[in-house]
Amino acid sequence: MTDQKKFILAIDHGTSGIKAAIVSVNGRVVDYEYEKTPITFLPGGGAEQNPDDWWRALIASCARLTTRQTVPPEAIAAVAVSSTFSSTVAVDKNGDPLMNALTWMDSRGAPYVQKLMKGFPGVDGYGIFKIMRWLPKTGGGPTLSGKDDIAHVLLIKNAFPEIYHNTHLFLPSKDYLNLKLTGKFAASFDSMQLFWVSDIRDIHNIRYDEKLLSLLDLEPAKLPPMKKSTAILGTVRKEVARALGIPEATQVVVSSPDHQSACIGSGAVTDFAGHLYVGTSSWIQAVVPFKKTDVLHSIASFPTAIPGKYQSVNEQDMAGGCLSHLFDNLLFYDNALKGSRPADPYAFIDRIAGNVPAGSHKLIYLPWLNGERTPVDNTTLRGGFFNMSKTITQDHLIRAVMEGVAYNTRWSLKYVERFIKQKMDPIHFIGGGAASAVWCQIFADVLNREIRQMEDPRQANARGAAFIASVGLGYITFDDIPKLTRIKKTFLPNPENRKIYDDLYNVFIRLYQKNKSLYRRLNRR
Repeated sequence: MTDQKKFILAIDHGTSGIKAAIVSVNGRVVDYEYEKTPITFLPGGGAEQNPDDWWRALIASCARLTTRQTVPPEAIAAVAVSSTFSSTVAVDKNGDPLMNALTWMDSRGAPYVQKLMKGFPGVDGYGIFKIMRWLPKTGGGPTLSGKDDIAHVLLIKNAFPEIYHNTHLFLPSKDYLNLKLTGKFAASFDSMQLFWVSDIRDIHNIRYDEKLLSLLDLEPAKLPPMKKSTAILGTVRKEVARALGIPEATQVVVSSPDHQSACIGSGAVTDFAGHLYVGTSSWIQAVVPFKKTDVLHSIASFPTAIPGKYQSVNEQDMAGGCLSHLFDNLLFYDNALKGSRPADPYAFIDRIAGNVPAGSHKLIYLPWLNGERTPVDNTTLRGGFFNMSKTITQDHLIRAVMEGVAYNTRWSLKYVERFIKQKMDPIHFIGGGAASAVWCQIFADVLNREIRQMEDPRQANARGAAFIASVGLGYITFDDIPKLTRIKKTFLPNPENRKIYDDLYNVFIRLYQKNKSLYRRLNRR
């Protein structure tokens, strides 16, 4: 390991905005800036963002950050981008986007995937002989929810054929931003996973599979060359370097999407070490030394930036986004009854939720605002409150949302632990949700696990991207990372809350089982 005289400009591109951070090569976050980006929701499951908004936010946040000169510009050794998994950009030969990016929440490609994957005999919407063409090679297959990159490509091909024809390459969002930084077209092995055309059986020799490309009728020339996450893609273009306030010779590392960067930034990088991330969406995952798939619960082994390692990947569609929805659409909605929104709503909810008894007077929140991915792949599920009485207040609503997200996480944890064949305890907690001490304790109580709130949990993705760059530049190794990440506080399950949460969790599961057909009736297209 080296001293901390060199730094990485780490870009954490999330759904709601761009966070630029200066991180030492040993993982110490010294300064950061944030710039919000808008999202547009469209009928039929559309969720789009303008890639130009991403780029403007990246430039603005980085420029504000470097102007302060927290560290000398010449101390910045590289730029590394982490970005949302399964957000897809169609670009022309000049690298310009041909339409808005389709985000990980866009499900309009579902009918094309469902048509492609159906067959006899069928199980849960998949033709067995169809899915078996994918499973041995990719570890999974196109999800029926239509939120993967391949579904976005199929949507463009069928609904926007002219754009498909003019597309030079389909790029994951991380790799689009890398293109803007360097002028070079490329992707990482891990960022291309949800196109479902990579043969990952040999983790050291991942490549595109011609037969899968043929089954999808997808032109290989429209996919970028793949590189290791730790590879040096190139140097920042001169005009971009000037706009960012960094030296022109600064290198850009290929890096990884948010799932993989968060894992590394959490410090849980050894086999079967687990982490929980709660941002707009959430996941609970572990590094594993094998390729395996649980088709029924949408859990699979995907490549990571760590040589020779896979990561068990699952994702809860909405988590922290449920709190944002509560604030923006219910508590402080912009109408004649609009209340005074607190300056820091998340500090506000910690105070409120901490004063509500565990279980929120048996009010149960269902967090399926945008359907669900795991442990069930179902686009027709919807959120709501169950068991509301006349004594329920806004305070109960707030805590119930936090508890509902935790119930859904417990549901997923059951199948993740079955996948890795061991108990995941302790769990490293990162993301914006981990900044809440109340939520940390709720997760400890609901999951019945030791929860380790990591230091600077909101910076885990940026820290992970910086670690990947540091390995690529030779400053550290992946084996060093557990010693370089710090625990802020440990939360243990409260025995007094265990029974109430066990009872409410069981009701939560029964609500899904008893109402999934009604959701399908109400929300199918």
